Amino acid sequence: MDGSEKENGDLPALTAQYTSPSISDPQSFRQPVSVSNANPSNTSETTTYLVELKQSMTKLQSEVNAFLTEKMGEDKAQENTNGNKAASNKHRQIDEKKEEDMYGEEADDVEG
Repeated sequence: MDGSEKENGDLPALTAQYTSPSISDPQSFRQPVSVSNANPSNTSETTTYLVELKQSMTKLQSEVNAFLTEKMGEDKAQENTNGNKAASNKHRQIDEKKEEDMYGEEADDVEG
């Protein structure tokens, strides 16, 4: 490795971080970008650098989108599980209330 190359961790990079109350460790995303050696007065070099930068940004965005899609699926599954439990508990509470109201009465008694 010559002096112009750096360790992967030392390269400039685009970064993003996802934090949420539902996760203990933030999710980090990192997409290395090349260092611009482009001469600002050279349109071709600047354009090439900007194209590479855009490609890196697109890759980073794809990683974040894939993570968020997976996270949304997990959250939805958890919500459905919790929703089913809540509905079951509510039904159980209604049955218990009905039983309390009907205590000591026969179910087929009809007032007349």
